[in-house]
Parts: sequence; structure tokens; C-alpha cells
Amino acid sequence: MTKLHELKDNDGAHYKFKRVGRGIGSGKGKTSGRGVKGQGSRTGVSLHGFEGGQMPIFRRLPKRGFNNLFGKDYAELNIGRLQAAIDNGKIDASASITAELLLAAGIVVKSNDGVRLLAKGVLTSKVTIVVAGASKAAIEAVEKAGGTVTVTTPVEEPAAE
Repeated sequence: MTKLHELKDNDGAHYKFKRVGRGIGSGKGKTSGRGVKGQGSRTGVSLHGFEGGQMPIFRRLPKRGFNNLFGKDYAELNIGRLQAAIDNGKIDASASITAELLLAAGIVVKSNDGVRLLAKGVLTSKVTIVVAGASKAAIEAVEKAGGTVTVTTPVEEPAAE
């Protein structure tokens, strides 16, 4: 058993920083490995992504996808996971299940826009759930088990033309 005063890093875990600019005998003296003159030899230079006039890799590669600025950030909750939490005694099925209750029980992680209920799994308990969003299949599954789902976020109807 290792004693507290005998603890040390693994071999190679700590790399000793090489002091530069300390004379020609050090191997990194005079110009400190920066070469002579030019932009890269100066202090405060930021050349991230610059490849010496060659087209940078972030411009050579194609751009993919779309980042929706107005997209919602929901914590997803499957009904199977909800049933497992009820079976384990983390959640009381007789009480109304809210996002705060799920967060306190550690069933979901924090999200900016609330909890969205999804239909993966099987729900056998009769529960009352208040969530920001729910899929149609999840609502049907909860109602089939005898429970109710209240969606707090209004559903936007498609515009009629």
C-alpha cells in the first residue's frame, strides 16, 4: 500500500516546460525557436487557421447542416424511463408530475425550455403529467394507462393559405 508521502506522478505524466531564450547552450536561445523576423516572431500574434497563403482547412471543407437560432432546448423524457422512476420509488405516481419534480428526482437534466415527453417504452401507472411538450404517441400512451397530460407550451398551428 502506498503511503501518502510516497505519492508521485506516473512516468511521463508531467512534462517539464523548457525555458526559452536562455543562451545558445540551452538549445532554444536567441530567437527561442521563432526564427528570424516576420509576423510569427513578434509577441501578440494570432495566426490560428492561417496556412501561409494556402486555402485554410475551414474554407476547403464543405459546410453542413443548419443551426436554428429559434430552436427550443427541451429535456427529453421517455415514458419508459418515467415508469422505471415510478417503480424505483423516485417519483410518486399519485402526485402531479412537473418539470421541477423530475429535475429534483434526477430523472431529467436542466434545460432552457422545459421537458418534452416522448413515447419510447411502456407506461402502466396512472399519472398526471405537466410538461412543456409531448408527442401525440406519448399523450395517447399516458391516456391509455388512465392518466392525463397537460402541455403548457401553446402549439403553433400551420398558417392557412
